Amino acid sequence: MNRRHFLKNGTLAAAAFTILPRNVLGGTHLAPSDQITLGIIGCGAQGRWTLAPEFARRANLVAAADCDSIRLQAMQEIVEGETTKAKGQAYKGFKQYADYRELLNRKDIDGVIIATPDYWHAVMTIEACRAGKDVYVEKPMAHSIEEGRAMANAVAKYNRVLQVGNMQRSWRNFRHACELVRNGYIGKIKEIKVAVGPPPVPYDLPEQPVPKHINWERWIGPGPMNPYNEELLPSIEKRVYPNWRNYKEYGGGMITDWGAHMFDIAQWAMGMDDSGPVEFIPADGKDYKVLTMYYADGTKMTHEPFRKDEGNAVRFIGDNGVIDISRSFLDTIPAKLQNHEIGENEIRLYRSNDHYADFLNSMKTRKQPLSTVEVGHRTASLCMIVNLCYELNRKLAWNPQKEEFLNDDEANKRRSNPIRAPYSLTV
Repeated sequence: MNRRHFLKNGTLAAAAFTILPRNVLGGTHLAPSDQITLGIIGCGAQGRWTLAPEFARRANLVAAADCDSIRLQAMQEIVEGETTKAKGQAYKGFKQYADYRELLNRKDIDGVIIATPDYWHAVMTIEACRAGKDVYVEKPMAHSIEEGRAMANAVAKYNRVLQVGNMQRSWRNFRHACELVRNGYIGKIKEIKVAVGPPPVPYDLPEQPVPKHINWERWIGPGPMNPYNEELLPSIEKRVYPNWRNYKEYGGGMITDWGAHMFDIAQWAMGMDDSGPVEFIPADGKDYKVLTMYYADGTKMTHEPFRKDEGNAVRFIGDNGVIDISRSFLDTIPAKLQNHEIGENEIRLYRSNDHYADFLNSMKTRKQPLSTVEVGHRTASLCMIVNLCYELNRKLAWNPQKEEFLNDDEANKRRSNPIRAPYSLTV
């Protein structure tokens, strides 16, 4: 064999190995050049408008599941269009499933995107982990404290990768604000103000006829059965985000919807990704004008609006300065901190500039992504305790290590929500 022949055949052999299909290598092993294959569960506004286009450009998005046939068809058209643009050739073969479990049973799917209402997240995540899938799940990660811990247990038991959709952690300004706080640039933090909207209300909408293209039983799933109303699942032509998140049976109001972003940044800045506040005090019109929380070190955090130009934001007040951060601004006192470069020897937080690519990279490397299941659980737990404090209207003492309330049986019972059969949180 001459040298040219040897090199030619050697190169072909090497190429053949690097593109060897994952099913030949066994399990969920991904060859270096093998593109990840995903399915998406939930074809609502967030799934169609944001997640599907983002992932279709970065991976093979091959299937979707939803209880609404019209949304499923719209999802297929979006994915086929985005995939065609990304790959420069027409894409067909996208599959629709009315039952998400059929999607999970596909051996060729490496991971799933869960973009359903909050109360579905835990059940689907646990089942996906059991099926050997990695998971990108929208925020808030869970709908109860018990659900969040069960999700974390499932990720650990089945050795899966999970990324929570707290994508602000992949935005430079939010990371920079947190690094400034961590490195003491505004001194010791005395107070944190978190501005997000109100808690949820009980479901009280009148019954309406269920459209023929919607399987209402499947939409309800593990949640409490209530009659259909278009506020929960509006017509696709309206092009709006649905209002199921405003009702406590299915969501957590703006406390969890936006709090999963803004309280999350407070947690990140304070280094509390495995913990949280220990005391929650409702407003009493006297000593406490707004709902107030305290961390174990005495740092105070409140839920209150503090600027007219942005409804959702965080303010860090330190001995030597102030930092205001939102999606619209990063304001600092002193002003020079806005563009200050964090040194190589200082505390530097996980750097991601692409939340979706970060998840896909973790699927390949098996390293933890930026917003892990524990991060998502702790942030969601904080938000849900805020909601509970509003509802019970009394002081709550919380043990983050044991994940239980002190001397409060009623509050401890509220760490979980009923799960309708045949669904369960069994890991």
